[in-house]
This record gives sequence, structure tokens and C-alpha cells, in this order.
Amino acid sequence: MTRPLAQPPADTAPHPGGPVITFARLPAIDPDLLVAHMSDPRVIAHLPLLTDPFDAAMAARFVAAKEACWLRDGLGHWAFLADGQYVGWGGFQKEDGEWDFGLVLTGDAFGLGRRITAQALDFARRDARMPYVTFLLPPSRRHLGALRRLGAQPMGRVVHDGQEFLKFRLDTA
Repeated sequence: MTRPLAQPPADTAPHPGGPVITFARLPAIDPDLLVAHMSDPRVIAHLPLLTDPFDAAMAARFVAAKEACWLRDGLGHWAFLADGQYVGWGGFQKEDGEWDFGLVLTGDAFGLGRRITAQALDFARRDARMPYVTFLLPPSRRHLGALRRLGAQPMGRVVHDGQEFLKFRLDTA
């Protein structure tokens, strides 16, 4: 059953000197930006499911797959913009019946993760479909303090698409 498309969250909190964060749909992003982002060794190091070079054809398949989630579930991944410039992608995707939150920022935007995650989680708290969200992180992610500060609880290790991940759960209701 197709649900109405969810509106992206707005950046409503003041951030003196910081960029304005907005969310857009992935088809609005130049595929060359996606290719450059997903080819950065700093990003690849934490994406165990990315096993092939990310080229223009893969970018097109990636965007189509993420848009299919919007059509199927009424929710999916966004592109993140800072002052109108692409800085990454992420959002919510159903994984084994649970809403999983993912965030993949460009190497130069790693410091924006907290603000972007806060906006996305604010959205999740207003969406009745998400009484909780999960996070799947590769074991290469050693600094997990931000998840703990959010109140996310460790759920152990899980295998997803043949790769091991650390799973966390955060109640949003």
C-alpha cells in the first residue's frame, strides 16, 4: 500500500554562524556529486556494503532504489544540503520491518551529523509509524558516544547483506 510522501523536516533551530540545513530528494542532486561523495576513501572506509566502484551507472541505480522506498513505504532517504550545497544523504528505510536510520556525509561535512540527525529524529518522533528507530553501524565505527547521548541502546551484532553491523535502538514515542 502506498502512503503519502512525507515532507522533509525543516531546520528551525537557530545556529549562529552555522549553515542552514535542508533536506531534498536524491533525484535533485547532480549524479556527479554522488559519485564523488561515494568514491571518497574517508566515506568508503565505513560502508562495508559498497564493494564496487561507485560510478554514474551505480549512482542511477542507487537513486532509483532509494526512490522506490519512497513509493513503497511513503518514506525513504533524503539528500542533505548545507546552505544549499550537497553534504550527504540518509534517512529512514525499512529493514526487516523496522525503520532504520542511516547517515552518510561527505568527508568535509562530518561535523554536521549531530544537527542532521536531530532534525531527522524530530521527524521520526512526529511520525506514528516509528515508535522506535534502529541504527546499523559497521564495526569500523569506534566512536559511539553520540548514539549513547541520544539514548540509543545497543542490541548486539547483526548480519545484513552478508556484512556484520552493530545494531542500536532508540525509542521515539
